[in-house]
Amino acid sequence: MKLTKKHKAAIKSYLRAVAASGLTVALAIAGDMKPEYAILLGALIAPLVKALDPKSGSESDYGISTKA
Repeated sequence: MKLTKKHKAAIKSYLRAVAASGLTVALAIAGDMKPEYAILLGALIAPLVKALDPKSGSESDYGISTKA
């Protein structure tokens, strides 16, 4: 099965989101946080994880805003 660039970008984005979620849950459990603080932490970590890889996750990777 051969994956297109769009599929690879979508899978990479999904795995990045899962990693950010896992990190947030691990920190919340380890720190014995209230749920609202864990949600706030997740809202801060997810954009940071995406910012670490600035070349991926752009709309053009998924075929959005490109000429068909």
